[in-house]
Amino acid sequence: MAEPGVPGPTPTTAPTVAVIGGGQLARMLAEPAAALAVPLRLLAEGPDVSAAQVIGDHRVGDHRDLDDLRAVTAGCAVVTFDHEHVPTEHLHALAADGIAVRPGPDALVHAQDKAVMRRRLTELGVPCPRHAVVATRDDVAGFGLPCVLKTTRGGYDGKGVWVVRALDEADAAFAAAHAAGVEVLAEELVDFARELSAIVARSPSGQAAAYPVVETVQRDGVCHEVTAPAPDLAPDLAAHAQEIALRVAGELGVVGLLAVELFETSDGRVLVNELAMRPHNTGHWTQDGAVTSQFENHLRAVLDLPLGSPAPRARWTVMVNILGGAHDAGRLYDGYPHALARDPGLRVHLYGKALRPGRKVGHVNVYGDDLDECRERARHAAAWFAGDLGDESE
Repeated sequence: MAEPGVPGPTPTTAPTVAVIGGGQLARMLAEPAAALAVPLRLLAEGPDVSAAQVIGDHRVGDHRDLDDLRAVTAGCAVVTFDHEHVPTEHLHALAADGIAVRPGPDALVHAQDKAVMRRRLTELGVPCPRHAVVATRDDVAGFGLPCVLKTTRGGYDGKGVWVVRALDEADAAFAAAHAAGVEVLAEELVDFARELSAIVARSPSGQAAAYPVVETVQRDGVCHEVTAPAPDLAPDLAAHAQEIALRVAGELGVVGLLAVELFETSDGRVLVNELAMRPHNTGHWTQDGAVTSQFENHLRAVLDLPLGSPAPRARWTVMVNILGGAHDAGRLYDGYPHALARDPGLRVHLYGKALRPGRKVGHVNVYGDDLDECRERARHAAAWFAGDLGDESE
């Protein structure tokens, strides 16, 4: 209660947005939400997870529990997501309760289930790797080796994915799928020159905005580095990639962010690898390198507000992830004095996560006119925070 004569909090008339999942993507929605005076309410996995540290209105619960989902969305106008793992039937139930589920269950299922996604994209004529659902070694043999096997649901950051060059190597995929009660999807092992990502935002009214197509570097299934825009990408291929993303967003009825991860093949084509319907690691560069970040445009889109410009602020922006490495837990903050003194233009984003080897715990963004310089600055800073440079002081 405010003291006599001291004004109390100013009430907001903005609708409350419920966010399911307490990871770093939800955490990074908090800053643009505060700037827009849009209240967020969070369903978090635990009291100290990344997003719960910065979103005061949070409830600890299970995204697989419909009662928890209903409790956190009560009184909210919109619900959106930090991840794609909420059961599809629960999303339909929330929509039936009158909550605007964005993206909706009929769209989100294409990011939840890889087999559903492949069937629909094939129907739309969107270029994809050759694929088939398989259930036995014989099915894999018929599909052809080498190939990539994926569990149709639940995989991320390289989990649930196996490169299979011999039939006995398929057993691990079938065992994992059986344990999870899902299918296995076989895809051709694409001979790609590099990986790209095309991110678009789309609102319920149909407005859409496309960010520049970026180059991504993956290591062990985890996004390591992003360069915006993708260097030396032919303008017509860049436009084609954006057109694919915009078309997929429209045809599937996506509301919010859609990230389309692509292979650029050695013969100059693009093939769709994965879909994500939320802010995405390959869009983190937009926090500092674009006029409107992916996080702000996601909020604008789910609230059906006019979208912001996706235009880049500089010729180049490089994002490098900080992965858990040599430092002990709690030591990331110790990286600031060197990194910030060495590079005053550096932008650092830490997630408040405990360090584990290989875990994404933050990222750095660097922008400028010289690509080689941007890469060196970003790589040095990320390596310093990860403890990979020893006692180096330069």
